[in-house]
Amino acid sequence: MPHPFATHAGVRRLVTAAIAAPSVHNTQPWRFRLNGAAAMELHADLDRRLTVIDPRGQALHISCGAALLNLRLAIRMTGHRPQIEFFPEALGRATLLASVRAVDAPMPSLEQAELYAAIPHRRTNRHPFSKRLVPQPVRRELMSAVRTEGAALALPGPQTTAYLLSLVAAADERLASADEYVAELARWTPDRACGDGVPRYAFGPRPSGRGVPMRDFGLAGPVPGRKAEHFTARPQLGVLLTKGDGPADWLRAGQALQRVLLTAERHGVSASLLSQPLDMRVGASTATAPASHGHIQAIIRFGYGPPVPGTPRRPFPEVLTRI
Repeated sequence: MPHPFATHAGVRRLVTAAIAAPSVHNTQPWRFRLNGAAAMELHADLDRRLTVIDPRGQALHISCGAALLNLRLAIRMTGHRPQIEFFPEALGRATLLASVRAVDAPMPSLEQAELYAAIPHRRTNRHPFSKRLVPQPVRRELMSAVRTEGAALALPGPQTTAYLLSLVAAADERLASADEYVAELARWTPDRACGDGVPRYAFGPRPSGRGVPMRDFGLAGPVPGRKAEHFTARPQLGVLLTKGDGPADWLRAGQALQRVLLTAERHGVSASLLSQPLDMRVGASTATAPASHGHIQAIIRFGYGPPVPGTPRRPFPEVLTRI
């Protein structure tokens, strides 16, 4: 097969897959730079960094890591294997996070093909989930997906789940009263049609005040037609953990997060993130204790929800440059 960087169509296919990844508030904080047919570079777009909730760049790295996982899968579909050199330094003037080359390899496995096929269908589902339990074999596969990327997924029991929800609720309450947070959130919840941010149709219903403390995107005022609904008080959570808590760990966490989300999509399992404690840095270290070890990089809600539409993406020419 042709080298994936050799043609415009091939490059477009790769980048389109990469930018379908989830990102914090759908900021899409990435750029790609093609160095001829030699390598594709992944850069952080610092203009899209959230200075209030993400001063260290953790969420930015995780978002870019998710895009990198998609890029890796897209390269595998071409009969090549990605070779990656990482540059996970503290963000400053340097923006390069990874350089990816493509070398000949056998065709992908069925699992890799199915994960790639799930990319355009993966959604963040902010609606209530049914009481249906995720089957144990699927739960094991979710854990295995995260291990593949060098991270861990803890599936907490009722007591730990209640503890985590208390952290989420406390952080959500504090965030809602922080003017800087509300202003930053408002910048990424646009009323107009554009290629980024969280549009109103993706907010999900307003939480009724019971059950899971979902993020309320209507903080700046009521959203017409947006009703309050009840979210279960016993959600099925997954806690994504890494051994360290620096830029390299965050990139690893992003790849693990996207792999587990695509694995969930393969099995018809919905997912959303409860990131308020990480946004506040409230309890982020103590919350790892119930999971026995590691640093929490994501709290994921799994279950079975209604179909939801996708969120917009920036156009291909806006995210790719060539050397």
